[in-house]
Amino acid sequence: MSVQTTGIGCGKFRKMRWRPISLVFLVIGTFAGFAPAQSTPPSAEVDVSAIQDRSDLVHLGDLVDIDVVGSFEFDWRGTLTPEGFLDGLDKIEEPVYALCRSEDELSSDVSKAYSSILRDPKVVVRVLDRSNRAVVFLDGAVKFPQRFQIRRPVRLNELLIVAGGITENTSGEITVFRPQNLNCAAPPRESTETFVNVRSDTGPQTLHIKIPDLLSGDKNANPQILSGDVVSVVEALPVYIMGGVNVPKQVSARSRTTLSRAIAAAGGVSKKGIAESVTVYRRENGVTQVIHADLDKINAEAAEDIVLKPFDIVEVGQKGTGKRKFPPVIDKGGFQTSKMVNLPLRIIE
Repeated sequence: MSVQTTGIGCGKFRKMRWRPISLVFLVIGTFAGFAPAQSTPPSAEVDVSAIQDRSDLVHLGDLVDIDVVGSFEFDWRGTLTPEGFLDGLDKIEEPVYALCRSEDELSSDVSKAYSSILRDPKVVVRVLDRSNRAVVFLDGAVKFPQRFQIRRPVRLNELLIVAGGITENTSGEITVFRPQNLNCAAPPRESTETFVNVRSDTGPQTLHIKIPDLLSGDKNANPQILSGDVVSVVEALPVYIMGGVNVPKQVSARSRTTLSRAIAAAGGVSKKGIAESVTVYRRENGVTQVIHADLDKINAEAAEDIVLKPFDIVEVGQKGTGKRKFPPVIDKGGFQTSKMVNLPLRIIE
């Protein structure tokens, strides 16, 4: 697989080559717990023959050239309207629909349109430039969020590999938002009229994919990614661990994230930490609830292990430090999402 990459403001492309690896190596840190037992991760080798290569069809952003053989007056070069028609081909009465049509199909349609004013016109249609097609955005809980320009068939797992893999902050779900008219998903058609109707009636779609399904090799969880798709590896909401732990940090609040597991993820209780004095601050309905817990009793199964909720603040007591009078405040300014329009661009070809 050949991949080209460019940073913002760079005028040159830098070529990189990636060796196919197993998708299981995308899993980083604690996310390994999401994989089902005895599952076989799918290979990152993309079976191109099994997915549709529709890159030869006309997309929004393409530069289309129409050559009427033997006539300069009726030649035309331009792009498509947002609705998918040739933009500015004004020498004919009815607009010509071009989105997701092949060069041969367009040649036939334009020839029919010109036949009302020309005698037996010979028309040649070519797509001159495909570099302005809608890009794919990949953001969220991946190591290197970025944009992709797709020039060949590609599936979700391949893009995740190129993006450096899934991070431990993932919630376990991926969403693929597919805008209308930015791709050629091959809707059923019998004629130009039915094709246009299907395209206009097909609104944006959102695919919801469970990462364990993707890891287990479920083909339905590894869709083909099309131009204009917005792929988001959903990040889990945070829980904050502070005080007498070895590595105070933010951890991901997934389903059934317990107090003992969260403290273990923060490196466990430090030498100065007091395991018997753990406080959970939970903000709900405008009120802060204070929950006291004893980690030693929890580990001895003498007390219930508290299931944490997103945005809980867990503070492990420390020797020489008194009890707080007020709940701690976490500055969330460092957890803003990246600006997708400024992401680096890679070309998949």
